[in-house]
Amino acid sequence: MRIVLGIEYDGSGFFGWQWQKDGLRTVQDEVQKAVSSVANHTVTVICTGRTDTGVHALEQVVHFETEAHRSQHSWLLGINSKLPDDVRVLWVQDAVGEFHARYSAIARFYRYEILNRLTKSALQRDRVTWCHTPLDVEKMHLAAQSLVGTHDFTSFRALKCQSVSPMRLMYFVNVYRQEERVIMDISANAFLHHMVRNIAGVLIAIGSGEKPVSWVEQLLEQKNRQKGGVTASPHGLYLGGVYYPDEYKMPKHPIFNKLPANAQRFAP
Repeated sequence: MRIVLGIEYDGSGFFGWQWQKDGLRTVQDEVQKAVSSVANHTVTVICTGRTDTGVHALEQVVHFETEAHRSQHSWLLGINSKLPDDVRVLWVQDAVGEFHARYSAIARFYRYEILNRLTKSALQRDRVTWCHTPLDVEKMHLAAQSLVGTHDFTSFRALKCQSVSPMRLMYFVNVYRQEERVIMDISANAFLHHMVRNIAGVLIAIGSGEKPVSWVEQLLEQKNRQKGGVTASPHGLYLGGVYYPDEYKMPKHPIFNKLPANAQRFAP
């Protein structure tokens, strides 16, 4: 049987999603231990996309194979009883057809939150990026529209990114303000290593007046990471949700209603 989980976690206490040989605390390790305990056998969980150290998830999707027979309710309660307080399973369902948490996904959604005020936050220090310089949200949003569509995102990926191709299909990028927060909602078929944080770094530079609106378009054309801006902090980054074809009957975040009608699968 293949079981699918929707998981949220606070990434501030983890060295990323992926299990590591040196024993560092990771989300995958905690989830696998909890699921294995309930299943009564060793389980490996496969995620939609690995998150880095300090990055959070509003809804990470994973699947695992098991011979154990449990009700969805029993999986939910049992796994959560074994998890630490900074990780929770939100929902459980049986996989439909050839569902795969990573390869069946059509789109991923990330949210990046910037606290834009004079002082840092004592309560949200690990959950937002802080910028004391006033940000021009209209300029940031306008600049971000150059990213929509299929592009070579070399200028926005980490130098050590291992992806075979820098080509990605960006569905939308929306930048808006909610009182003291500037929020970037971004969706693509898949993301390169540090891609969202590099985009955030560029938009912050534009919003602060350090760079012009045209800088995003220039960077796309240059295809050179060394020409890009700083990599923004991981603390404000959240994996917000994943969109799958309707045939898999997966929960769908309302933000995916913004996807174009002709959204196509595009291999990462």
